[in-house]
Amino acid sequence: MPSNADPIVAQIRDDMQALITYVTGPDAGGQTAYTVELTLFRRLLALGAALLRLFFLTRVAERPAAPPPADGSVRIYHDQRSTTYFSVFGKLHFARHSFRAPGQAGCCPVDADLSLPERCYSDLLRDWTGYDATDGAYRETVSAIARVLGLELSVQALETNIMADVHDVPAFYAQPPAARDPQAAGSILVVQADGKGVPLVQPPPLNPPLRLGKGQKRTKKKEAIVTCLYSIAPYVRSPADVRAALFHEPRRPDHPARPQPVGKELRATLDGKAAAMQVLQQRARQREGAQIQARVALTDGAESLQQHMTTTFPDFTLILDIIHASEYLWETATALWGETSAARAPWVAAKLDLVLRGQTAHVLTQLAQEAAQATWTDTQRHAIQRTIGYYTRNQALMRYDHYLAQGWPIGTGVVEGACGHLVKDRMEQAGMRWTQTGAQAILDLRAVRLNGDWDAFWQFHRQQQHQRLYGTPTMAGAPEAQVLQMAA
Repeated sequence: MPSNADPIVAQIRDDMQALITYVTGPDAGGQTAYTVELTLFRRLLALGAALLRLFFLTRVAERPAAPPPADGSVRIYHDQRSTTYFSVFGKLHFARHSFRAPGQAGCCPVDADLSLPERCYSDLLRDWTGYDATDGAYRETVSAIARVLGLELSVQALETNIMADVHDVPAFYAQPPAARDPQAAGSILVVQADGKGVPLVQPPPLNPPLRLGKGQKRTKKKEAIVTCLYSIAPYVRSPADVRAALFHEPRRPDHPARPQPVGKELRATLDGKAAAMQVLQQRARQREGAQIQARVALTDGAESLQQHMTTTFPDFTLILDIIHASEYLWETATALWGETSAARAPWVAAKLDLVLRGQTAHVLTQLAQEAAQATWTDTQRHAIQRTIGYYTRNQALMRYDHYLAQGWPIGTGVVEGACGHLVKDRMEQAGMRWTQTGAQAILDLRAVRLNGDWDAFWQFHRQQQHQRLYGTPTMAGAPEAQVLQMAA
């Protein structure tokens, strides 16, 4: 241990004894639990800063051997170079031994040994702040860090860190998924896709109107294509079972429990449908195996998205989401009788029962007959014709009797939930406007968090970062995994 560390060690010991005295001495009797807890936390942070400084001083005390030649030039010892390390305990400064070759920048071998990041912000601080920023506004993260850890971190620094850390998300998800028990994984491979708007920053108009006209908005949105990939076990049910669920009727006592998606992976991109489909296709191929017996694709009735799904996944059975199919019936019934009419629900139930039994053609015949009745207004007749058009276009994707008998999913609830949770809940908070680059960074990192991959990603990211900076793989992964397990 270096001699200049002796005062630090002595102070740490004194501080530790002072903490023991604080909680056991006579003054503790007049303290509330809140006061003691807060005081301990603040003093432990200061103690952590002292211990971390001691760690750095110990590691940089001895001059290391000269690093290998660079481009044929031998590096010789130069001096000690100071650096700043912004940790969860605060900013620390220490000097490292530096070597350099003529005409080249200095090299500090201990930087690679410690796997120091390129910028001063520690990996742990970036991990914690990035995790929080995927859920709330940047300013809220900065405020929380200041309140809890007493650190002054700027919004710009947080944004810059996130833009750097998100760099490795594509490479992380290019890896094969973790091996799973084939029986637990399920035999149905499912892909889903939907779209959700993200408000983007717009250039100020040259002549802004004093008041917006009807239908005009100051904010323009760009569609994020949200995709979902998972496997699931078959769930055989009858048309009556599905209709009962849609009408919130009691389930029959012997109704089997619904299986849960396995290995659910959410993604969202602002680069368009083709880019989203390409990534989804790559990930789906990695899930293939002998255990996969069926392949299902689910979307709403958006024609463009359906076309992309059909082109990208020709071996998958494309299914129209049953909720969207039923909503057209509800909207038609509302147009015919109004929302409070007792005739509305039985009308929808009767036609939905036919749809679920695979008799969409019969429903189309009934709707055509009803549209021909002279008693309806033009608005009511238009509502019927709208449903006829939707059902006619999607009839080939509405073989629900077959899908249910196979135990396949028929709803896009997973990806629709992702549109709300992954995109809307973060990107459309009050007053938020995004650049496309900034929005994509948060969408990528938020997907990592919601997929349950945060710790695995950060271990991968630190290894990739070390490789880029120092050209060698880091051995820090194994002990870091042990630390995470101990912390959990």
